[in-house]
Amino acid sequence: MRRPTARGARGARGTGGHPPVLKRLGQHFLNDERVLESIASALDLTGDETVVEIGPGRGALTRHLAGRARRLVLIELDRALAANLRIEFAGDTTIEVIEADVLDANIAQLAGGPYVLVGNVPYYITTPIIFHALKEPMPLRAVFLVQREVAERMAANADDDEYGALSVTLQALTEPELLMHVPPSAFTPAPKVHSAVVRLRPRTSPLVPPETAPGFQAFVQSFFGMRRKQLGTIVRSLAAVDTERAREMLTAGGWDPSARPETLSPPEFARLYAALRANITPG
Repeated sequence: MRRPTARGARGARGTGGHPPVLKRLGQHFLNDERVLESIASALDLTGDETVVEIGPGRGALTRHLAGRARRLVLIELDRALAANLRIEFAGDTTIEVIEADVLDANIAQLAGGPYVLVGNVPYYITTPIIFHALKEPMPLRAVFLVQREVAERMAANADDDEYGALSVTLQALTEPELLMHVPPSAFTPAPKVHSAVVRLRPRTSPLVPPETAPGFQAFVQSFFGMRRKQLGTIVRSLAAVDTERAREMLTAGGWDPSARPETLSPPEFARLYAALRANITPG
């Protein structure tokens, strides 16, 4: 299980017969068997699912998943690693290796139907990958290994120090669970930061219609971009209205114009979006 990296085959071989680790591409390979088994178990597989794995790398997690799912689809960006995976799993007809950038891939289409998602997400593009992966039709459930601070933001509650735009937009569509922390020693080479495993289960009733999720995300980001300001000031700026009109817009919906964005729960942000989106163009 590995963060996907840039395209390109490699002629040289690294330790253990693997392609050499390229630090500039942020390669960190998870090799702790306890953590790998915990991630596989967190998917709650019954044996009848299609599982899509983002960034399988050297196949460490894939080996824990093999035999637990009806079908495994591996999306690997690195050409050399994808070639190694095809060789290793050539005898297993349930496993398919796709050499692609996950941000360019239609994950649901590759899955061919309902699917479960798992991935070791690269730190520098964590949010784009997660929201790309949560486009409709969403996975039945998803388990990600991410930087610990990102996992904590995903699961944070209103007024928590970690609470922000990522918390709100993700929780509008899913119910995040922070499952475990993962130390740097679980990787080769060891990263400089700690990681965490988080599980996302789509809400039975999303707080916003999934097709409006991009607009909601931009709306929330606009508010947290001015998180030190009061709601009245933010609405005045975003809706291009005077102070009195901004106060009227908020008080009509029961919001305190002097409150700040971090005090609003995801359901409150969803309600605010429904009430104000016709008047606000997020910038």
